[in-house]
Amino acid sequence: MAGVLLILHAGALIGVNRATPALNVVRNQPLPTALPMFDAGPRQPARKIAQELIAPPQLEASRFERVEPRPPLGELGLAYWPKTPMPDDWRETRLYRPIATSSATFEAMGRTVAISGTLGIDPDRSCSFHEAAWPCGQRARAAFNAWLRGRALKCLVPPDVDRFTIAAPCKLGRQDVGAWLVSNGWAMALPGGIYGKAEASARNAEMGIFGPPR
Repeated sequence: MAGVLLILHAGALIGVNRATPALNVVRNQPLPTALPMFDAGPRQPARKIAQELIAPPQLEASRFERVEPRPPLGELGLAYWPKTPMPDDWRETRLYRPIATSSATFEAMGRTVAISGTLGIDPDRSCSFHEAAWPCGQRARAAFNAWLRGRALKCLVPPDVDRFTIAAPCKLGRQDVGAWLVSNGWAMALPGGIYGKAEASARNAEMGIFGPPR
């Protein structure tokens, strides 16, 4: 009983049920209103300072002129045609008694073969050199025939005879046929092919179709 009385007496002294003044002040104080916003008034446009020095000049579209792109700085920048691998069943075959049908195409043993890597000159084509026209296509075919002289060519061709024209690399002895034709100006190099330098040399030397009538 003595302990219970002590607890009750202590509660009366402390005032458990009495609210603290601080809490009363906080509870009775009105909530703060929103902070006032600073009104800058109507916005003014930005002041222009040294516009002729900072801003780009006004240019008319009619003053622009499109020019041709510059040539590449070297052959490393040129795009090359993808190399097509030769089929596994193609074998080096000797073709006898070839007859040229154009400056880079011949017929032999039932086959029609175009020398790969070259662009032949059509027999009906006419070339001009210093305003002098001449039948360069017929002359190119005659030059090819004169060089062949019916000698056998070794070409990488498929085993079966095909009625369509096929493009194949050929050799006359150890001489690359395509290299001979292009370097002498009787055929042009395929774009991105291996005979580009040979054609450039033939043009500079004015050989074959790039030179005077022959």
